[in-house]
Amino acid sequence: MTDQPRPGWALITGASSGIGAAIARGCARRGIPLVLTARRLERLEALADELRGQVEVVVIAIDLADPGAPAALQAAIDQRGLQLRLLVNNAGYGLPGRYLASDWAAHARFLQVMVTAVSELTWRLLPMIRASGHGRILNIASFAALMPSADGQTLYAPAKGYLVKFSEALSLENADAGVRVVALCPGFTWSEFHDVTGTRAAMSKLPPWMWLDADDVAETGLDALERGSRVVVVPGWRYRLLHALTRHLPDTFLLRRMAKNSRRIRPID
Repeated sequence: MTDQPRPGWALITGASSGIGAAIARGCARRGIPLVLTARRLERLEALADELRGQVEVVVIAIDLADPGAPAALQAAIDQRGLQLRLLVNNAGYGLPGRYLASDWAAHARFLQVMVTAVSELTWRLLPMIRASGHGRILNIASFAALMPSADGQTLYAPAKGYLVKFSEALSLENADAGVRVVALCPGFTWSEFHDVTGTRAAMSKLPPWMWLDADDVAETGLDALERGSRVVVVPGWRYRLLHALTRHLPDTFLLRRMAKNSRRIRPID
């Protein structure tokens, strides 16, 4: 361990691609040193090599589906003497198909990554973030958290909804320590997410206006952390308008629309 803590670092989970990698690039442009973590070491090292000309970068390959991962990640950060200012809980994925299409082991891994690991990692690192005096937490939720759930999205939307409520509570509890918390709720975003879930062909049929750029989403989240005016942030004016409109529509109407559209954009069986 180093003699003195090295302050001001950002930890980004799921940093190997997509929104996580875009957030890492955004932090590097702001001069924030980075701890990048994900399962794929080669991807992390490639991103680290890209960004080391701007900031210090530490790579820690770890799988948050392992229940011991949050404790191991905290230990690795402590061992290196890194003082975190920013935590970005970005790691996540989707399980295609209806609830019974996957065995319980698959659902348990999903909940471990999407809910339990986020909760435990935040609990472990929150004292350090509070101690910085100007800490930040960015939880990558989803526009799905703000809408009625869709057919074939049994746990994804509830897990993202949890992140929204989790962020709201964290914001209230830690404002006294100068900590700002944002739940970022992007809509469909260009990334590997839909390749992993096997829904790329179906998703490509969506109209172009529904797609967001990962760099734009990342900038919206990082800017929102510094403005500090809102906890729940929706990137893209079209999605903000859609959110405002749907808040005034009956849930029964929205559920009927979800039932009609679900099969168009994701496998159900």
